[in-house]
Amino acid sequence: MPTYLPFNLTAATLALNASTYGTPATVVVNRAAGSTLTLPDASGSGAEFDIVIGTTVTSNNVIIQVSRSADIMTGACLMTQDAGDTVAGFETAVDTDTITMNGSTKGGIKGDRIKLKDVAANTWQVQMICSGTGTEVTPFSAAV
Repeated sequence: MPTYLPFNLTAATLALNASTYGTPATVVVNRAAGSTLTLPDASGSGAEFDIVIGTTVTSNNVIIQVSRSADIMTGACLMTQDAGDTVAGFETAVDTDTITMNGSTKGGIKGDRIKLKDVAANTWQVQMICSGTGTEVTPFSAAV
């Protein structure tokens, strides 16, 4: 099995592709002004993307979204809270297709990690472990 080095993302956009970045692919987002990452069509291929926030978002958002309206994300986010030793948990809805991290209440802080796997036709499985500040809220939405 080949070893793929992490890809350093400093651009505003990235279309993820297993044949270009390998699978599992690690993408380190190092853009304080945020980036938009678009997943390939979900087909059940088993492709995996591991997104790591390398630089805290200070303006705009880091957005991870599906490529078409037929695809959804299913899974959960565990977010540590800055107000104490507590954790907030958020689950996806039946129509979730987008993750938005703002560097504060929705995650996007250096060290946050998002794992995505193409598990079935039209379905990406997501696992998030991240940090939040202020009053934490879900990073999941239906926006595509």
